[in-house]
Amino acid sequence: ETFLSRIRSFEYSQRNAVLVPVATLGVGGMLVYWLRSRHKIKTIEMGDGWWGSGERPLKGKEDESIRPFRIETSDKEIEDLHYRLERARYTPPLEEAAFHYGFNSSYLQKVVAYWRNQFDWRKQVEVLNKYPHFQTTIEGINIHFIHVKPSYVPHGKAVQPLLMVHGWPGSFYEFYKIIPLLTEPARHGLNEGDIVFEVICPSIPGYGFSEAPHKQGFDSIATARIFHKLMNRLGFKEYYLQGGDWGSHITSIMAQMLPQSVKGLHLNLIFVGKQGLGRMISVVLGAYVPWLVGLTREDARRTYPFIQKNVYDLLRESGYLHIQATKPDTAGCGLNDSPVGLAAYILEKFSTWTDKSFLNKDNGGLESKYSLDELLTNVMIYWVTSSIVSSVRFYKENITSDPDLSALSRVGVYVPTGIAAFPQEIVHTPRVWAKQIFKNIITYSYMPRGGHFAAFEEPKLLAQDIVHFVRKVEQL
Repeated sequence: ETFLSRIRSFEYSQRNAVLVPVATLGVGGMLVYWLRSRHKIKTIEMGDGWWGSGERPLKGKEDESIRPFRIETSDKEIEDLHYRLERARYTPPLEEAAFHYGFNSSYLQKVVAYWRNQFDWRKQVEVLNKYPHFQTTIEGINIHFIHVKPSYVPHGKAVQPLLMVHGWPGSFYEFYKIIPLLTEPARHGLNEGDIVFEVICPSIPGYGFSEAPHKQGFDSIATARIFHKLMNRLGFKEYYLQGGDWGSHITSIMAQMLPQSVKGLHLNLIFVGKQGLGRMISVVLGAYVPWLVGLTREDARRTYPFIQKNVYDLLRESGYLHIQATKPDTAGCGLNDSPVGLAAYILEKFSTWTDKSFLNKDNGGLESKYSLDELLTNVMIYWVTSSIVSSVRFYKENITSDPDLSALSRVGVYVPTGIAAFPQEIVHTPRVWAKQIFKNIITYSYMPRGGHFAAFEEPKLLAQDIVHFVRKVEQL
Protein backbone atom coordinates (compact mmCIF):
# COMPACT_ATOMS: atom_id res chain seq x y z
CA GLU A 1 0.00 0.00 0.00
CA THR A 2 2.82 2.37 0.85
CA PHE A 3 4.41 1.52 -2.49
CA LEU A 4 1.13 2.12 -4.40
CA SER A 5 0.49 5.43 -2.62
CA ARG A 6 3.95 6.61 -3.59
CA ILE A 7 3.25 5.70 -7.23
CA ARG A 8 -0.07 7.64 -7.15
CA SER A 9 1.68 10.61 -5.50
CA PHE A 10 4.34 10.56 -8.20
CA GLU A 11 1.73 10.41 -10.98
CA TYR A 12 -0.16 13.36 -9.39
CA SER A 13 3.00 15.46 -9.13
CA GLN A 14 3.84 14.63 -12.73
CA ARG A 15 0.39 15.76 -13.90
CA ASN A 16 0.81 19.00 -11.95
CA ALA A 17 4.20 19.48 -13.51
CA VAL A 18 2.46 19.49 -16.91
CA LEU A 19 -0.91 21.07 -16.09
CA VAL A 20 0.27 24.05 -14.02
CA PRO A 21 2.58 25.47 -16.72
CA VAL A 22 -0.09 24.83 -19.37
CA ALA A 23 -2.74 26.60 -17.26
CA THR A 24 -0.34 29.44 -16.54
CA LEU A 25 0.43 29.85 -20.23
CA GLY A 26 -3.26 29.76 -21.05
CA VAL A 27 -4.23 32.39 -18.50
CA GLY A 28 -1.21 34.48 -19.43
CA GLY A 29 -2.05 34.25 -23.11
CA MET A 30 -5.62 35.33 -22.48
CA LEU A 31 -4.38 38.26 -20.39
CA VAL A 32 -1.95 39.36 -23.13
CA TYR A 33 -4.71 39.04 -25.76
CA TRP A 34 -7.07 41.12 -23.60
CA LEU A 35 -4.47 43.82 -23.04
CA ARG A 36 -3.62 43.93 -26.72
CA SER A 37 -7.26 43.99 -27.80
CA ARG A 38 -7.87 46.92 -25.43
CA HIS A 39 -5.22 48.94 -27.24
CA LYS A 40 -5.98 47.67 -30.70
CA ILE A 41 -6.62 50.58 -33.04
CA LYS A 42 -10.13 50.59 -34.40
CA THR A 43 -10.52 51.32 -38.08
CA ILE A 44 -13.29 52.25 -40.49
CA GLU A 45 -14.04 49.49 -42.96
CA MET A 46 -12.74 50.45 -46.40
CA GLY A 47 -15.41 48.61 -48.36
CA ASP A 48 -15.99 49.28 -52.05
CA GLY A 49 -18.40 51.15 -54.27
CA TRP A 50 -19.65 51.97 -57.75
CA TRP A 51 -20.78 55.50 -58.57
CA GLY A 52 -20.87 55.37 -62.36
CA SER A 53 -24.01 55.50 -64.46
CA GLY A 54 -26.03 52.28 -64.61
CA GLU A 55 -25.00 48.90 -63.26
CA ARG A 56 -21.43 48.01 -62.46
CA PRO A 57 -19.94 45.98 -65.31
CA LEU A 58 -19.74 42.31 -64.39
CA LYS A 59 -16.71 41.64 -66.54
CA GLY A 60 -13.61 43.60 -67.37
CA LYS A 61 -11.26 45.57 -65.21
CA GLU A 62 -11.69 49.30 -64.64
CA ASP A 63 -9.42 51.51 -66.72
CA GLU A 64 -6.68 52.45 -64.24
CA SER A 65 -4.78 54.72 -66.62
CA ILE A 66 -3.82 58.22 -65.48
CA ARG A 67 -4.65 60.66 -68.26
CA PRO A 68 -3.26 64.19 -68.69
CA PHE A 69 -6.02 66.80 -68.51
CA ARG A 70 -6.25 70.46 -69.47
CA ILE A 71 -8.88 73.03 -68.61
CA GLU A 72 -10.27 74.66 -71.72
CA THR A 73 -12.76 77.37 -72.58
CA SER A 74 -14.52 78.67 -75.68
CA ASP A 75 -16.05 81.82 -77.13
CA LYS A 76 -19.49 80.26 -76.68
CA GLU A 77 -18.92 79.65 -72.97
CA ILE A 78 -17.75 83.23 -72.37
CA GLU A 79 -20.53 84.74 -74.50
CA ASP A 80 -23.18 82.83 -72.56
CA LEU A 81 -21.70 84.05 -69.27
CA HIS A 82 -21.67 87.68 -70.46
CA TYR A 83 -25.24 87.38 -71.71
CA ARG A 84 -26.43 86.25 -68.27
CA LEU A 85 -24.36 88.83 -66.39
CA GLU A 86 -25.81 91.66 -68.48
CA ARG A 87 -29.39 90.66 -67.67
CA ALA A 88 -29.12 90.24 -63.91
CA ARG A 89 -31.75 91.78 -61.65
CA TYR A 90 -30.92 93.33 -58.29
CA THR A 91 -32.88 94.24 -55.18
CA PRO A 92 -31.60 97.39 -53.42
CA PRO A 93 -30.05 96.65 -50.02
CA LEU A 94 -31.44 98.05 -46.80
CA GLU A 95 -29.76 101.23 -45.62
CA GLU A 96 -26.54 100.63 -43.66
CA ALA A 97 -27.12 96.87 -43.80
CA ALA A 98 -23.53 96.07 -44.88
CA PHE A 99 -23.33 92.22 -45.01
CA HIS A 100 -25.71 91.56 -42.09
CA TYR A 101 -28.45 90.38 -44.47
CA GLY A 102 -26.10 88.45 -46.71
CA PHE A 103 -24.28 89.68 -49.79
CA ASN A 104 -24.83 93.42 -50.21
CA SER A 105 -26.38 93.92 -53.65
CA SER A 106 -24.78 97.35 -54.22
CA TYR A 107 -21.34 95.79 -53.90
CA LEU A 108 -22.53 92.77 -55.91
CA GLN A 109 -23.20 95.07 -58.88
CA LYS A 110 -19.59 96.27 -58.70
CA VAL A 111 -18.34 92.67 -58.63
CA VAL A 112 -20.51 91.76 -61.61
CA ALA A 113 -19.36 94.83 -63.55
CA TYR A 114 -15.75 93.76 -62.97
CA TRP A 115 -16.63 90.18 -63.94
CA ARG A 116 -18.26 91.29 -67.18
CA ASN A 117 -15.80 93.97 -68.28
CA GLN A 118 -12.39 93.25 -66.75
CA PHE A 119 -12.12 89.66 -65.60
CA ASP A 120 -10.25 87.61 -68.22
CA TRP A 121 -11.31 83.96 -67.98
CA ARG A 122 -8.91 82.90 -70.73
CA LYS A 123 -6.01 84.31 -68.75
CA GLN A 124 -7.19 82.56 -65.59
CA VAL A 125 -7.45 79.26 -67.49
CA GLU A 126 -3.76 79.67 -68.29
CA VAL A 127 -3.09 80.24 -64.59
CA LEU A 128 -5.05 77.10 -63.70
CA ASN A 129 -3.13 75.08 -66.27
CA LYS A 130 0.30 76.09 -64.92
CA TYR A 131 0.28 72.95 -62.76
CA PRO A 132 -0.08 69.46 -64.28
CA HIS A 133 -3.68 68.22 -64.28
CA PHE A 134 -4.80 64.60 -64.58
CA GLN A 135 -7.88 62.43 -64.53
CA THR A 136 -8.31 58.76 -63.68
CA THR A 137 -11.38 56.56 -63.32
CA ILE A 138 -12.11 55.16 -59.86
CA GLU A 139 -15.31 53.31 -58.92
CA GLY A 140 -16.94 54.33 -62.20
CA ILE A 141 -16.33 58.11 -62.11
CA ASN A 142 -13.53 60.33 -63.42
CA ILE A 143 -11.42 61.83 -60.64
CA HIS A 144 -9.57 65.08 -61.36
CA PHE A 145 -6.38 66.06 -59.55
CA ILE A 146 -3.25 68.15 -59.88
CA HIS A 147 0.11 66.59 -59.09
CA VAL A 148 3.08 68.90 -58.54
CA LYS A 149 6.58 67.52 -58.00
CA PRO A 150 9.53 69.54 -56.68
CA SER A 151 11.91 70.91 -59.30
CA TYR A 152 14.88 70.29 -57.00
CA VAL A 153 15.49 67.83 -54.17
CA PRO A 154 18.57 68.26 -51.91
CA HIS A 155 20.91 65.29 -51.97
CA GLY A 156 19.90 62.57 -49.57
CA LYS A 157 16.52 64.08 -48.78
CA ALA A 158 13.31 62.12 -49.28
CA VAL A 159 10.34 63.73 -50.98
CA GLN A 160 7.20 63.52 -48.83
CA PRO A 161 3.93 62.87 -50.70
CA LEU A 162 1.20 65.21 -49.43
CA LEU A 163 -2.48 64.89 -50.34
CA MET A 164 -4.35 68.17 -49.78
CA VAL A 165 -8.16 68.15 -49.85
CA HIS A 166 -10.39 71.21 -50.20
CA GLY A 167 -13.94 71.80 -48.94
CA TRP A 168 -17.06 73.76 -49.88
CA PRO A 169 -17.36 76.33 -51.42
CA GLY A 170 -13.68 76.02 -52.30
CA SER A 171 -11.82 74.00 -54.89
CA PHE A 172 -8.37 72.66 -55.77
CA TYR A 173 -7.54 76.28 -56.71
CA GLU A 174 -7.37 77.19 -53.00
CA PHE A 175 -3.95 75.51 -52.88
CA TYR A 176 -2.30 77.36 -55.77
CA LYS A 177 -0.46 79.83 -53.52
CA ILE A 178 0.75 77.22 -51.03
CA ILE A 179 1.97 74.62 -53.54
CA PRO A 180 5.24 76.41 -54.45
CA LEU A 181 5.98 76.95 -50.74
CA LEU A 182 5.77 73.20 -50.17
CA THR A 183 7.43 71.94 -53.34
CA GLU A 184 10.23 74.55 -53.29
CA PRO A 185 10.48 75.57 -49.62
CA ALA A 186 14.11 76.74 -49.66
CA ARG A 187 13.46 79.10 -52.56
CA HIS A 188 10.69 80.78 -50.57
CA GLY A 189 12.65 81.02 -47.32
CA LEU A 190 10.54 78.39 -45.60
CA ASN A 191 13.37 76.06 -44.57
CA GLU A 192 16.73 74.79 -45.72
CA GLY A 193 15.19 72.08 -47.83
CA ASP A 194 15.19 69.36 -45.18
CA ILE A 195 11.47 68.80 -45.80
CA VAL A 196 10.30 68.78 -49.43
CA PHE A 197 6.88 67.73 -50.69
CA GLU A 198 5.24 66.59 -53.85
CA VAL A 199 1.64 67.75 -53.66
CA ILE A 200 -1.50 66.02 -54.91
CA CYS A 201 -4.72 68.06 -54.86
CA PRO A 202 -7.82 66.15 -56.02
CA SER A 203 -11.26 67.60 -56.63
CA ILE A 204 -13.89 65.94 -54.45
CA PRO A 205 -16.25 63.97 -56.75
CA GLY A 206 -19.05 66.32 -57.77
CA TYR A 207 -16.81 69.36 -57.37
CA GLY A 208 -15.17 71.13 -60.30
CA PHE A 209 -13.60 68.78 -62.80
CA SER A 210 -14.23 65.53 -60.88
CA GLU A 211 -17.28 63.71 -62.21
CA ALA A 212 -20.34 63.75 -59.98
CA PRO A 213 -21.58 60.45 -58.52
CA HIS A 214 -24.61 59.10 -60.37
CA LYS A 215 -26.06 57.31 -57.36
CA GLN A 216 -27.28 58.27 -53.90
CA GLY A 217 -25.15 57.79 -50.80
CA PHE A 218 -21.81 59.22 -51.85
CA ASP A 219 -20.34 60.51 -48.56
CA SER A 220 -16.96 61.23 -46.95
CA ILE A 221 -16.27 57.53 -46.38
CA ALA A 222 -16.64 56.85 -50.11
CA THR A 223 -14.46 59.88 -50.87
CA ALA A 224 -11.78 58.73 -48.41
CA ARG A 225 -11.70 55.29 -50.03
CA ILE A 226 -11.41 56.78 -53.53
CA PHE A 227 -8.56 59.06 -52.48
CA HIS A 228 -6.69 56.13 -50.91
CA LYS A 229 -7.13 54.28 -54.21
CA LEU A 230 -5.84 57.36 -56.04
CA MET A 231 -2.68 57.53 -53.92
CA ASN A 232 -2.13 53.80 -54.35
CA ARG A 233 -2.57 54.17 -58.10
CA LEU A 234 0.07 56.90 -58.09
CA GLY A 235 2.44 54.42 -56.46
CA PHE A 236 2.44 55.75 -52.88
CA LYS A 237 2.36 53.33 -49.97
CA GLU A 238 2.74 55.97 -47.24
CA TYR A 239 1.82 59.65 -47.38
CA TYR A 240 0.82 62.73 -45.42
CA LEU A 241 -2.67 64.25 -45.49
CA GLN A 242 -3.86 67.83 -45.06
CA GLY A 243 -7.34 69.34 -45.03
CA GLY A 244 -9.82 71.89 -43.78
CA ASP A 245 -13.63 72.00 -44.03
CA TRP A 246 -14.82 68.80 -45.79
CA GLY A 247 -11.15 68.11 -46.51
CA SER A 248 -10.58 67.75 -42.76
CA HIS A 249 -13.41 65.25 -42.43
CA ILE A 250 -12.31 63.26 -45.46
CA THR A 251 -8.63 63.08 -44.50
CA SER A 252 -9.47 62.18 -40.88
CA ILE A 253 -11.55 59.26 -42.17
CA MET A 254 -8.65 58.28 -44.44
CA ALA A 255 -6.46 58.12 -41.30
CA GLN A 256 -9.05 55.91 -39.60
CA MET A 257 -9.51 53.72 -42.66
CA LEU A 258 -5.87 52.88 -43.44
CA PRO A 259 -3.71 54.18 -40.57
CA GLN A 260 -0.77 52.13 -41.79
CA SER A 261 -0.67 54.25 -44.97
CA VAL A 262 -0.93 57.65 -43.29
CA LYS A 263 2.37 58.98 -41.96
CA GLY A 264 0.71 62.06 -40.54
CA LEU A 265 -2.49 64.11 -40.64
CA HIS A 266 -2.47 67.93 -40.62
CA LEU A 267 -5.74 69.84 -40.17
CA ASN A 268 -6.83 73.46 -40.01
CA LEU A 269 -10.36 72.61 -38.85
CA ILE A 270 -11.44 69.69 -36.71
CA PHE A 271 -14.79 68.03 -36.07
CA VAL A 272 -15.37 66.91 -32.49
CA GLY A 273 -18.78 65.23 -32.83
CA LYS A 274 -21.04 64.70 -29.84
CA GLN A 275 -20.89 66.98 -26.80
CA GLY A 276 -21.69 65.05 -23.62
CA LEU A 277 -21.81 65.86 -19.93
CA GLY A 278 -18.03 66.11 -19.67
CA ARG A 279 -17.94 68.78 -22.36
CA MET A 280 -20.74 70.72 -20.66
CA ILE A 281 -18.83 70.70 -17.38
CA SER A 282 -15.68 71.80 -19.21
CA VAL A 283 -17.56 74.69 -20.84
CA VAL A 284 -19.08 75.89 -17.55
CA LEU A 285 -15.89 75.65 -15.48
CA GLY A 286 -13.76 76.95 -18.33
CA ALA A 287 -15.43 80.34 -18.11
CA TYR A 288 -14.14 80.80 -14.56
CA VAL A 289 -11.21 78.44 -13.98
CA PRO A 290 -10.02 77.43 -17.48
CA TRP A 291 -6.79 75.90 -16.16
CA LEU A 292 -8.83 73.43 -14.10
CA VAL A 293 -10.31 71.83 -17.23
CA GLY A 294 -7.19 72.05 -19.37
CA LEU A 295 -8.01 75.24 -21.27
CA THR A 296 -5.27 77.79 -21.92
CA ARG A 297 -5.76 81.54 -21.75
CA GLU A 298 -5.85 81.64 -25.54
CA ASP A 299 -8.51 78.90 -25.59
CA ALA A 300 -10.61 80.95 -23.20
CA ARG A 301 -10.18 84.11 -25.27
CA ARG A 302 -11.30 82.31 -28.44
CA THR A 303 -14.11 80.32 -26.84
CA TYR A 304 -15.92 82.82 -24.59
CA PRO A 305 -18.47 84.30 -24.36
CA PHE A 306 -19.53 80.77 -25.26
CA ILE A 307 -23.17 81.38 -26.23
CA GLN A 308 -22.23 84.23 -28.54
CA LYS A 309 -19.37 82.45 -30.29
CA ASN A 310 -20.65 78.87 -30.33
CA VAL A 311 -24.41 79.29 -30.60
CA TYR A 312 -25.42 82.67 -32.05
CA ASP A 313 -22.50 83.02 -34.46
CA LEU A 314 -22.80 79.39 -35.53
CA LEU A 315 -26.55 79.68 -36.14
CA ARG A 316 -26.02 82.82 -38.18
CA GLU A 317 -23.39 81.15 -40.37
CA SER A 318 -25.00 77.73 -40.82
CA GLY A 319 -28.37 78.40 -42.47
CA TYR A 320 -26.95 77.19 -45.79
CA LEU A 321 -26.05 73.87 -44.13
CA HIS A 322 -29.64 73.02 -43.24
CA ILE A 323 -30.79 73.68 -46.81
CA GLN A 324 -27.96 71.68 -48.34
CA ALA A 325 -28.40 68.81 -45.88
CA THR A 326 -32.10 68.46 -46.69
CA LYS A 327 -33.15 69.80 -50.13
CA PRO A 328 -29.93 70.67 -52.00
CA ASP A 329 -31.34 70.39 -55.50
CA THR A 330 -34.01 73.06 -54.94
CA ALA A 331 -31.57 75.86 -54.15
CA GLY A 332 -29.12 74.39 -56.63
CA CYS A 333 -31.49 74.89 -59.57
CA GLY A 334 -31.34 78.67 -59.22
CA LEU A 335 -27.60 78.77 -58.47
CA ASN A 336 -26.77 76.65 -61.50
CA ASP A 337 -28.83 78.93 -63.76
CA SER A 338 -27.60 82.33 -62.55
CA PRO A 339 -23.91 83.24 -62.37
CA VAL A 340 -24.79 86.31 -60.29
CA GLY A 341 -26.73 84.24 -57.77
CA LEU A 342 -23.91 81.69 -57.69
CA ALA A 343 -21.30 84.38 -57.02
CA ALA A 344 -23.36 85.94 -54.21
CA TYR A 345 -23.95 82.54 -52.60
CA ILE A 346 -20.30 81.48 -52.73
CA LEU A 347 -18.52 84.78 -52.09
CA GLU A 348 -20.60 85.60 -49.03
CA LYS A 349 -18.84 82.65 -47.36
CA PHE A 350 -15.43 84.07 -48.30
CA SER A 351 -16.43 87.21 -46.43
CA THR A 352 -17.65 86.13 -42.99
CA TRP A 353 -15.71 82.84 -42.87
CA THR A 354 -12.50 84.79 -43.41
CA ASP A 355 -13.28 87.32 -40.67
CA LYS A 356 -16.53 87.59 -38.69
CA SER A 357 -16.15 91.37 -38.42
CA PHE A 358 -16.49 91.66 -42.21
CA LEU A 359 -20.26 91.58 -41.61
CA ASN A 360 -19.93 95.27 -40.82
CA LYS A 361 -18.30 96.24 -44.13
CA ASP A 362 -20.30 97.31 -47.19
CA ASN A 363 -17.99 95.25 -49.42
CA GLY A 364 -17.79 92.33 -46.99
CA GLY A 365 -14.05 92.88 -46.63
CA LEU A 366 -13.54 90.58 -49.60
CA GLU A 367 -10.85 92.58 -51.36
CA SER A 368 -8.83 93.07 -48.17
CA LYS A 369 -7.68 89.44 -48.26
CA TYR A 370 -8.26 88.30 -51.86
CA SER A 371 -8.28 89.77 -55.33
CA LEU A 372 -11.47 89.71 -57.40
CA ASP A 373 -9.60 87.63 -59.99
CA GLU A 374 -8.89 84.97 -57.34
CA LEU A 375 -12.45 84.97 -56.01
CA LEU A 376 -14.08 84.87 -59.42
CA THR A 377 -11.75 82.11 -60.63
CA ASN A 378 -13.06 79.90 -57.83
CA VAL A 379 -16.66 80.81 -58.75
CA MET A 380 -15.93 80.06 -62.41
CA ILE A 381 -14.74 76.54 -61.55
CA TYR A 382 -18.26 75.87 -60.22
CA TRP A 383 -19.94 77.73 -63.10
CA VAL A 384 -18.23 76.16 -66.13
CA THR A 385 -18.56 72.64 -64.70
CA SER A 386 -22.20 73.08 -63.54
CA SER A 387 -21.09 71.47 -60.30
CA ILE A 388 -22.85 73.57 -57.67
CA VAL A 389 -25.76 71.11 -57.31
CA SER A 390 -23.58 68.01 -56.99
CA SER A 391 -21.26 69.85 -54.59
CA VAL A 392 -24.03 70.80 -52.16
CA ARG A 393 -25.52 67.30 -52.30
CA PHE A 394 -22.42 66.20 -50.39
CA TYR A 395 -24.00 67.74 -47.26
CA LYS A 396 -27.16 65.67 -47.56
CA GLU A 397 -25.25 62.45 -48.18
CA ASN A 398 -22.99 62.96 -45.16
CA ILE A 399 -25.53 64.23 -42.69
CA THR A 400 -28.10 61.60 -43.68
CA SER A 401 -25.62 58.81 -42.91
CA ASP A 402 -23.95 60.48 -39.90
CA PRO A 403 -26.14 63.35 -38.57
CA ASP A 404 -23.70 64.72 -35.99
CA LEU A 405 -20.54 63.62 -37.83
CA SER A 406 -19.72 61.42 -34.85
CA ALA A 407 -18.08 58.56 -36.79
CA LEU A 408 -14.73 60.14 -35.98
CA SER A 409 -15.36 60.09 -32.24
CA ARG A 410 -16.61 56.50 -32.26
CA VAL A 411 -13.40 55.24 -33.80
CA GLY A 412 -10.77 57.83 -32.88
CA VAL A 413 -7.76 58.99 -34.90
CA TYR A 414 -4.45 57.44 -33.85
CA VAL A 415 -2.02 58.58 -36.53
CA PRO A 416 0.35 61.50 -35.72
CA THR A 417 -1.76 64.66 -36.00
CA GLY A 418 -0.97 68.34 -36.36
CA ILE A 419 -3.60 71.03 -35.78
CA ALA A 420 -3.37 74.64 -36.90
CA ALA A 421 -6.00 76.66 -35.02
CA PHE A 422 -6.72 79.87 -36.93
CA PRO A 423 -8.33 82.63 -34.82
CA GLN A 424 -11.11 83.52 -37.28
CA GLU A 425 -12.21 79.91 -37.86
CA ILE A 426 -15.97 79.41 -37.49
CA VAL A 427 -15.49 77.54 -34.21
CA HIS A 428 -12.46 77.03 -31.98
CA THR A 429 -11.60 73.58 -30.62
CA PRO A 430 -9.08 73.57 -27.74
CA ARG A 431 -6.41 70.90 -27.70
CA VAL A 432 -7.90 69.26 -24.60
CA TRP A 433 -11.19 68.71 -26.49
CA ALA A 434 -9.44 67.63 -29.68
CA LYS A 435 -7.55 64.92 -27.73
CA GLN A 436 -10.83 63.08 -27.16
CA ILE A 437 -10.78 62.13 -30.84
CA PHE A 438 -7.22 62.75 -32.04
CA LYS A 439 -5.19 60.50 -29.75
CA ASN A 440 -1.72 61.36 -31.04
CA ILE A 441 -1.45 65.14 -31.38
CA ILE A 442 2.15 66.02 -32.23
CA THR A 443 1.70 69.77 -32.79
CA TYR A 444 -1.08 72.19 -31.90
CA SER A 445 -0.51 75.75 -33.08
CA TYR A 446 -2.43 78.91 -32.22
CA MET A 447 -2.09 80.72 -35.53
CA PRO A 448 -1.68 84.50 -35.22
CA ARG A 449 -4.20 85.43 -37.93
CA GLY A 450 -6.41 83.91 -40.59
CA GLY A 451 -9.73 82.17 -40.95
CA HIS A 452 -11.50 79.28 -42.62
CA PHE A 453 -9.77 79.37 -46.03
CA ALA A 454 -6.28 79.09 -44.57
CA ALA A 455 -4.35 77.94 -47.66
CA PHE A 456 -6.02 80.62 -49.78
CA GLU A 457 -5.67 83.46 -47.28
CA GLU A 458 -2.49 82.71 -45.30
CA PRO A 459 -0.48 80.23 -47.40
CA LYS A 460 2.88 80.97 -45.79
CA LEU A 461 1.59 80.56 -42.22
CA LEU A 462 -0.07 77.26 -43.11
CA ALA A 463 2.97 76.00 -45.03
CA GLN A 464 5.26 76.79 -42.09
CA ASP A 465 3.01 74.84 -39.74
CA ILE A 466 2.82 71.84 -42.09
CA VAL A 467 6.62 71.77 -42.39
CA HIS A 468 7.00 72.10 -38.61
CA PHE A 469 4.61 69.19 -38.07
CA VAL A 470 6.17 66.88 -40.67
CA ARG A 471 9.66 67.62 -39.39
CA LYS A 472 8.59 66.51 -35.89
CA VAL A 473 6.94 63.35 -37.23
CA GLU A 474 10.04 62.44 -39.25
CA GLN A 475 12.13 62.76 -36.09
CA LEU A 476 9.97 60.33 -34.10
